[in-house]
Amino acid sequence: QVQLVESGGGLVQAGGSLRLSCAASGRAFSTYTMGWFRQAPGKEREFVARISGLGAGIVYTDSVKGRFTISRDNAKNTVYLQMNNLKPGDTAVYYCAADRGYTSDPSEYDYWGQGTQVTVSS
Repeated sequence: QVQLVESGGGLVQAGGSLRLSCAASGRAFSTYTMGWFRQAPGKEREFVARISGLGAGIVYTDSVKGRFTISRDNAKNTVYLQMNNLKPGDTAVYYCAADRGYTSDPSEYDYWGQGTQVTVSS
């Protein structure tokens, strides 16, 4: 069993930055792929980025490439999402999730945090 708690969301102006954190409890954190997803009002949850257990494999959705950076610290059981040059279109609730496989499909992820709100004003 893995419990996930996100933090770091907030209100920022367009062009600004935020760093999201996701702290995991439970064992064997390094065996899980960690993903970040987001859900805007009236829209489906969408994939943002994922990182493999040891950090060697990283994938981003096209809309955040060059602006967002996912990383993890297995000694701290924490995954991060550094978000730079934020745009109003990035406004959403951001969720972290854990999976034993390596996928961008949210339906495959077994464990989810409660989410943190990111609001980007124009």
